[in-house]
Amino acid sequence: MTSIGIYGSDGRMGRAITAAIAIEGATLAGGSDAGDDPAPLAAAAQVLVDFSVPSALAAHLAAARAARTPIVVGTTGLPAAAHALIDEAARDIAVLQTGNTSLGVTLLGILVREAAARLGADWDIEIAEMHHRHKVDAPSGTAILLGEAAAAGRGTTLGEVRVDSRAGLSGARSEGTIGFASLRGGSVIGDHQVIFAGDGERIELCHRGDDRSIFAKGAVRAALWLAGQPPGRYRMGDVLDLKD
Repeated sequence: MTSIGIYGSDGRMGRAITAAIAIEGATLAGGSDAGDDPAPLAAAAQVLVDFSVPSALAAHLAAARAARTPIVVGTTGLPAAAHALIDEAARDIAVLQTGNTSLGVTLLGILVREAAARLGADWDIEIAEMHHRHKVDAPSGTAILLGEAAAAGRGTTLGEVRVDSRAGLSGARSEGTIGFASLRGGSVIGDHQVIFAGDGERIELCHRGDDRSIFAKGAVRAALWLAGQPPGRYRMGDVLDLKD
């Protein structure tokens, strides 16, 4: 059986992945958390999953590269510099980076891209998400993933059209922008809604996560698939053989 090592093993997702590993037919190589040396785990595991914090990613990628161990990066809130590090690591090892490991969210991203491609620029796109009170990053990684899908459908990048705040007298909405709204409260696992608003009609595409295990099972599935891949950068759509 494939052995999986977990960076961020004491976190909510880390504990959920630990529980999912045995169910999905894998073995646990061990866990590593803040203050630990990431190198021993990278050497012991056949594949790694990282659900820690953005500041730890550089060290985890370096350890994975040194051990030639594939790694699934599920940590959210990554800055642009982190993606450059992932691109560099992908020259030597297989790296799968995603803002969400859910099968449903992966399919939702494809639907969002398709809708954005087929609807005109006069259809406004807004993305709303809600998570539990303990989540520290906003918008969520999943919301950004969906925003990137919508932007790709329109032949642009999210960086060119993203709007995060409309507090105060922000003026009328600019055509072609993609807006984000983030809600935090209670124990919500993760709700995401993409709204396409036209004149006189709306299309709403949404996903609601009721149990953290859906993300853990997806992360383990991604890790098992990634363990057999050559160096390169991959997405959840590759695991599901989807053209995302």
